[in-house]
Amino acid sequence: MLDSRKIKQLAYSLGADLCGVACAERFERACAGLHPAEIDPDCRSVIVFARQFPASALSAAGCVPYSHIYRMMVQELDRLGLEFCLQLEEQGVHALPLPAEGPFERDGDGEEAHWGVLSLRHAGWLAGLGVLGRNTLLINRTYGSLIQLGALLVDLERDSDPIATHNGCPPGCRLCLDACPVSALDGTAVDGELCGQLTSCSANGGETLIRCNRCRQVCPVSLGI
Repeated sequence: MLDSRKIKQLAYSLGADLCGVACAERFERACAGLHPAEIDPDCRSVIVFARQFPASALSAAGCVPYSHIYRMMVQELDRLGLEFCLQLEEQGVHALPLPAEGPFERDGDGEEAHWGVLSLRHAGWLAGLGVLGRNTLLINRTYGSLIQLGALLVDLERDSDPIATHNGCPPGCRLCLDACPVSALDGTAVDGELCGQLTSCSANGGETLIRCNRCRQVCPVSLGI
């Protein structure tokens, strides 16, 4: 039987640094349209996996190196998710890979909704990979917030991993809140419109550049706890 342990072993064999399982019921408080069962009616569990983000990206001068590394990480997680899906399907499992980034949808008024198909950081929290920090990033005990996430929706009902209970942010720390150039953070949530206007811009070649990663740069647990 393909249990949670074997699923994780497969993820690690494909290059994942982290992998956790969350049953679909854990997402009961998800916003409308963002529950796994609304994305795929066959979903019974969400498999969340992650790769470590290179720490050197934080010390690079200018936004081009960080943006380049970020794009490569997204491509790597999408590649891993596709191969993960295909290998599970060979074993008779219905699996749906989700994009490691966006795409973001727009509501009826044309305003950008700053949600992907599924909030991967919340999925990672529910799958036991880490806790949400005041910068709203998922903080893993070993890798800190320097991780990139991917996920699969599967039709297997498997035991969920324990939700992490370690402390993410140091007591009283406000470094990310005070460093945010547009005051998009309040300690529990992020103003997606403010953050999005600052972080992404289009270069002359049409590529999107990430102009700000201050919440990661100043975080004392970016590299682990």
